[in-house]
Amino acid sequence: MLGFTRIQVVKKCNILNLTFYLKATHQKLHTKSKATWSIPTSIDFDEQYLCNPDNLSAIKHNIENRKGIGNIALVQELYSKIKLKDSSDKTFESLKQEFQHECALIPNKTHPDVMAYGDNPKVLKYIGEKPKFDFKHKDFHDIAKRLNLMRNEHLGNLSGNKSYYLLGEMAELEQALIKYFVKNLLKNKFDLISVPDILPRNVVESCGLNTRGDRTLVYTLDPDVHGPDLCLSGTSEIALAGYLGSETIDQKYLPLKLCAVSRCYRAESSSVLEERGIFRVHEFTKVEMFIAAKPDQSDEVLENIRSYQEDFFKQLDIHFQVLDMPPHDLGAQAYRKYDIEAWMPGRDMYGEISSCSNCIDFQSRRLNIKYKAEEGSTRYVHTLNGTACAIPRLLIALTETHQQSNGTVNIPTVLQPFMRGKTSIARQKKIPDLKLIKNKKS
Repeated sequence: MLGFTRIQVVKKCNILNLTFYLKATHQKLHTKSKATWSIPTSIDFDEQYLCNPDNLSAIKHNIENRKGIGNIALVQELYSKIKLKDSSDKTFESLKQEFQHECALIPNKTHPDVMAYGDNPKVLKYIGEKPKFDFKHKDFHDIAKRLNLMRNEHLGNLSGNKSYYLLGEMAELEQALIKYFVKNLLKNKFDLISVPDILPRNVVESCGLNTRGDRTLVYTLDPDVHGPDLCLSGTSEIALAGYLGSETIDQKYLPLKLCAVSRCYRAESSSVLEERGIFRVHEFTKVEMFIAAKPDQSDEVLENIRSYQEDFFKQLDIHFQVLDMPPHDLGAQAYRKYDIEAWMPGRDMYGEISSCSNCIDFQSRRLNIKYKAEEGSTRYVHTLNGTACAIPRLLIALTETHQQSNGTVNIPTVLQPFMRGKTSIARQKKIPDLKLIKNKKS
């Protein structure tokens, strides 16, 4: 299920109208009962900031630090040309379109504290203790194979490279993690939404992701078969942001806290040994947080998201470090981003299991998400997002951390109620081992 009732592709304007219904959360979300995603064709960029010659040097420096591709000098040149043109001039519209295109390539501002980090993240804290073993501990792949918990080999003819099956109690552990994180998010007053996985290209790009070229991480559907400009979602952040597109929210409902469970699709790959197995895959399940806030709330909200993440992971009895990421790791959209990396003893390394970002008004300007202030004026919200749980890497950290000398894997106490009271995972005996059989040529 993709999480919506009906999809109608409107080819004329290349906009995907998604109609889906929430349960009792409608009254809490204070949005219309049917959501039609209408993304503005002309974006209200912050011209006062971008087109001010006094900001040229600072913006150029920001682009270089973030390893971006935008050309702020060209943006300001085009802006000056437009100001000299009459709207009736035959070149006026083409200049405006070029201006919009170049503005869209400029990355977000960067938090002043982060600008000083150079190329390295700042370690903010370590939480939990690294596990100590009195036996030769193994990595996730070896443990899962020995206990018959996963299959990710010989799947080329079935589901392609970087795909996998979780079996028996490992599949149960996946579902337990989802239930654990959703329960805690609802406890912290998030509203749960089931989201679509097929999204219009302009919604994806409005959130700051590149969908074109050889280096894109986004899967695009065949336009000849499925209609123009449709993509598979890489994170439910995009669908949640799109859900609020062209909405004006009363400020009394801010911060508006949403969450979703979705399948995520990433066209990325790696041949690095440390990223073998399910560390980097083409599809996985993720629990995501998305918050719309007033500008004067967003710094505090980002700290709140990080606090939720730290608390949730701490209860799983894993060791992890919290990083404040440098400019070149912020992508196009983030103003500030924290990463959480769990210790994976079988790999003898830290691996990213979560992140959270404050995108200030980067996404809201592109998606036209506003709030109504007390005096009646409308302003752009700040959008923030955070991964509550990305399943595959968290399974790696849990399995490698809680492995026992007898070959079993202990289940963290907080997950046991979602595992029918089980306290450990042993070898799966009911699920047969699958072996590759090569047919002999006659």
